Parts: sequence; C-alpha cells; structure tokens
Amino acid sequence: MNIALIAGLCVILLGLIVGYNIIAQQKQRVESTKRQEMAKYIAVIDATEELIGNAHNLPYSGSLLVCLNNKILDALKTMHEFDKSDRSLQNRIADVQGQINQIKQTYQNKDSTSFRVPDSDREAISMLKLVKRLRAVIKAEHTKGRMPTQQFVAENTRLEQMQMKINIENVLKRVNDAKIKGQMGTAQQLLKKAIDVVSSKSDPYCQSAKESLNAMLEEITQSLNKSHEIAKPKDNDNKELDELFAPKKKW
Repeated sequence: MNIALIAGLCVILLGLIVGYNIIAQQKQRVESTKRQEMAKYIAVIDATEELIGNAHNLPYSGSLLVCLNNKILDALKTMHEFDKSDRSLQNRIADVQGQINQIKQTYQNKDSTSFRVPDSDREAISMLKLVKRLRAVIKAEHTKGRMPTQQFVAENTRLEQMQMKINIENVLKRVNDAKIKGQMGTAQQLLKKAIDVVSSKSDPYCQSAKESLNAMLEEITQSLNKSHEIAKPKDNDNKELDELFAPKKKW
C-alpha cells in the first residue's frame, strides 16, 4: 500500500515538474517573442526619428512630417499593447500625438526655394539617399492605408522633383568647376547628359533647367569652336616653319 502511494506521489511530482517546465518554456517563448517585437518597433522608431532629424537638409512638407510622426505613433501604440504596464510609452504616445496636432495646425509647407544646393558630390549622394528613403517610407505607409492616395501622389511627386533638382544642381556645380579648370570638354559632356535627363520631364523646374542648360551648352560649344579656329592657324604656321627649315632638296 505504501509502495503504491509512494509511486503515485512520484508520478504526480513528475507530472508537476513536467508541467512546470512546459509552462516555463512557454513563458520564455512569449517573453522572447515580446522582446523581438519590441526591438523591431524600437528600430522603426529610431530610423524614423533619424529621418525627421534630417529635415534641415531638405525642405520637408507638413504632410511628410505628419506621415513620419504617425509612423512613430503607430509603433508606440503597438509596443503599448505588448506592455501596458510601461507608463513611459503612454507619455511618449501623448507627446507624439501632440506633435502631430501642432504640425497640422501651424506647419507651413516649405517651397522648393528653401532647397539647399549640395556642396559636393558626397553631399549630393547623401541627399539623394535621404530622398530615396523618404519615398520608400511614404510608399509603405500608403500601402498600409495610413496615407491617403491623393496625399501620397502629391508628396511622391514633390520628392521626385527634389531628387531631380539635387542631380541637376550638382551637375551645374560640376560644370562650373570644370570651366574654372579649363576642362571645357568635360563641362560639355556633363551638360549634354543633364539635358537628356530634363528633356523627358514636363514640370516647370525641368523646363526652366533645360533652357538654362542649353544656354550654357551653347556658350561652351562656341568657346570650344573658337579654340579650334585659333588652333588651326597655329598648325598652318608650324607647317610653314617646317617647310622653311626643312632640308633643301637637291635637284
């Protein structure tokens, strides 16, 4: 009888141990999944805040700032669902919501006149990468239904024009640098490539840029033609000198 009781108790104890281990493992999996999800949303918030921090490099519109802050707000709300005991998340949600409301009420969309011309190729590349990231964000937000179609189209067009402007302004800087160095052939090639790019666009900026680029190209082409014309007489003079000082032929 005692042996049966002991055996029964052992079985119960073993079941409790197994059950405890299963519950502990399940709890660990839940905590691990929670940490992974939280880390994912923290990364989203950090990346989006970095984009907002670059607003001094490019003219951001109010719509774009609202979109970026909404992305942060959505991540914070999802994190709060995972951990409702974290009061700091509630405070951050309130702060971001207040920021969004303030932007909607007071922010004036910046026009392209506030655009800052890149100082170097490296800076131009950095600005282009920033525009590319912004376009990817608004596309993703539109796909998720968090950005209205009309707003997305307008903002995507604006960023596309900004991308074009960065490229053209950087080309103009390189053309001027080439002219200063006397590299007219290089300047001519750069202008031709830029004209090919803007010729495929019909917006006011590209049309205006096309006229300016064509005028610069014509000026450089004329300068190159004059240089060739001046060089020709010199070649003729050299030929005459060669003939003058060439060994006399014996007849």
